[in-house]
Amino acid sequence: MVTPTTPATPYQVLARKYRPSSFESLVGQDAMVQTLGNAFKTGRIHHAFILTGVRGVGKTTTARILARAFNYADETGPHPTLDLSKEGIHCAEIIAGTHVDVMEMDAASNTGIDSIREINAMTRTPPMSAPYKVFIIDEVHMLSTSAFNGLLKTLEEPPPYVKFIFATTEIRKVPVTILSRCMRFDLCRITPDVMATYLSGLLEKEQISVEPEALSMIVRAGEGSARDCLSLTDQAIAHGGGEITVQSVRDMLGLADRARIIDLFEKLMGGDIAAALDDARSLYDSGADPTTIISDLAEMTHLVTRIKIVPSAADDPVLTPDERSRGAELAQKLGLRALSRTWQILSKGLTEIAQSGNGLQAAEMVLIRLAYAADLPSPEELLEKLTNQPTDSGSAPSAPMPNGGGGGFQGRAVATAPRPQTAPQPTSAPQAVAMPTLRSYQDLVALAGDKRDIQIKHALESDLKPVAFEVGRIEVALTPTANPSIVSALSAKLKDWTGRPWMVTVSSQKVEAPTLREARQAQEDNQRNEALEDPLVKAVMETFPGAKLVNVKTRAALEETETAADGFDAVPIDPEDDE
Repeated sequence: MVTPTTPATPYQVLARKYRPSSFESLVGQDAMVQTLGNAFKTGRIHHAFILTGVRGVGKTTTARILARAFNYADETGPHPTLDLSKEGIHCAEIIAGTHVDVMEMDAASNTGIDSIREINAMTRTPPMSAPYKVFIIDEVHMLSTSAFNGLLKTLEEPPPYVKFIFATTEIRKVPVTILSRCMRFDLCRITPDVMATYLSGLLEKEQISVEPEALSMIVRAGEGSARDCLSLTDQAIAHGGGEITVQSVRDMLGLADRARIIDLFEKLMGGDIAAALDDARSLYDSGADPTTIISDLAEMTHLVTRIKIVPSAADDPVLTPDERSRGAELAQKLGLRALSRTWQILSKGLTEIAQSGNGLQAAEMVLIRLAYAADLPSPEELLEKLTNQPTDSGSAPSAPMPNGGGGGFQGRAVATAPRPQTAPQPTSAPQAVAMPTLRSYQDLVALAGDKRDIQIKHALESDLKPVAFEVGRIEVALTPTANPSIVSALSAKLKDWTGRPWMVTVSSQKVEAPTLREARQAQEDNQRNEALEDPLVKAVMETFPGAKLVNVKTRAALEETETAADGFDAVPIDPEDDE
């Protein structure tokens, strides 16, 4: 029987082989390193730290480096420092995780109070060889409530030789009582340019050739996690037989060709559905999952939108040359409304694919919907087209109506006449505030609005019907749902507002007149019915089946609003107000 030969030194994965052992080799966490450096220089070293961040950004690694910094000692004696260029007496054991005074516990498998009792007991004895006894608790959010409570007293007043370092990916699950006793550091995701530089140097040491685009694909898939990127790099080396190529990474990750995704996106935006379906089928046959195709299209939509808003986004080092050049071209051609509509259709399509029994069929239906939606005209283009249609008598096309109005359904004016400048009046001595004078029921409603008395204003509009109004006396009729106590409340409010007594009486006769709210609603219904008879509105409703007329604004109402507005000499055109 032949047994395979075992190498003298087992292979060590890149994530462990190149694990940082000092803050100089820790990448992407400059803000934390600077803060800790200042704390060590000034001697203001906290007794408890909590490190939070997504997976693989260096939380546990930072905890071990901190433990090494606390217990650094050389021939001159122990002295905490962040300068770890020279290996100290305890450094090798701490980095290897075998030092007797540095205890590392996984809270995911030690969640109970018993584990915390052991830690509390160990804090009562001083360290055996190192200056400090350091407790590293990983995934601390997994501890039970009783375990957290058992840790509170020790964490608040630990012995001078004890340091605590916690690491967690779920900082919100850690009780506030724990957070308030710790110095918190949020480890951020590593930026693509820093990660790409780090991986390039690492692969150069390993003497592995890599294509720049393949490296960008790995960095993008790693999502800012150093461990994820290193694990993907390990996998790519094995998949490519010692070299990393674009095709091998694409096959490994199950990704679609970025250039073909851009081609598919362009055909969809151009409404070429037949060619788009052929491209989608070709991508599917080459191994791309339907969900991946739609996700890549959504990612392309986001990229184009981002470049349109922030042109410098095209300089992202993670992007391929095709994405940079063609993405910028698409950003110039496509409008924000079309891109937003595309994003919504693709986002909804991902849910449909997940719920469908046949992912390819669902993806093709999404692409068909997207291609036809790309041909829809914008509201401005539709209004211009409908306005320029020839009349029934066969005459030449009429000139575009201003502001998209038709018949008695007019839009707002472009600008109001400039207000005359008045000479400043000399200031006079302060005078007593004049009480308001009410001459009509409408003045009373307006006064209630000015006083911000919502209850009285609602009652005046919905529960009371005016019968007679004169200064000092009001006669009203109550609706069946009105509260009778509103009469006395209104009388008291009027006395406070006007400074004189008012008599509010209830009419004994039946009043058929509507309330102010009912009258206003009837007027709005009449305006809506008139607007629906407008030829231009009819054309819009026929073009978009199922559309609804939401609001109607007349020219008179708009002019009143513009006159009442202060500080605006011109009102921009808003075609949507002419619905």
